[in-house]
Amino acid sequence: MSEITIRRATAADSKRLTRLVQGSGAYRGPYAVMVDGYQVGGAYIEHHPVHAAVDAEGRVLGFYALLLDEAELDLAFVADAAQGLGIGRRLIAHMTAEARAAGLDAVRVVAHPPAEEFYLRTGARRTGTVAASGRIHWDRPELTYDLTGPAAAAA
Repeated sequence: MSEITIRRATAADSKRLTRLVQGSGAYRGPYAVMVDGYQVGGAYIEHHPVHAAVDAEGRVLGFYALLLDEAELDLAFVADAAQGLGIGRRLIAHMTAEARAAGLDAVRVVAHPPAEEFYLRTGARRTGTVAASGRIHWDRPELTYDLTGPAAAAA
């Protein structure tokens, strides 16, 4: 695999990020309702720290969106074909470094249930459950990345 870099996304990436979200295999079947019609808009990208992992040819292999005001990881996706290559782990490490640099002590994640183990493996801890509501008919795990203390330094 070619070299991967993480760069700040721009509004011009909107369609590529939207395709990545809508094409995610993790959201097929009963989970499809979560991404049906979902758009990663240019204004959203310009307003929030959104970073993309890209290969040498400029292909977007994954991305994350951090909401600084809410101290929350809002979106995190890796293309199906790029899973298992360490891109998600690199994106989370980048996100936690950005969050620390912004002065955050912790970052909340309301996870897609099948992704919970990934977040736990990358240093998050389970803090609760967000009850089903609206279009979402299943409870979701709530996790936190602690950005202070010895555990955070080891992550």
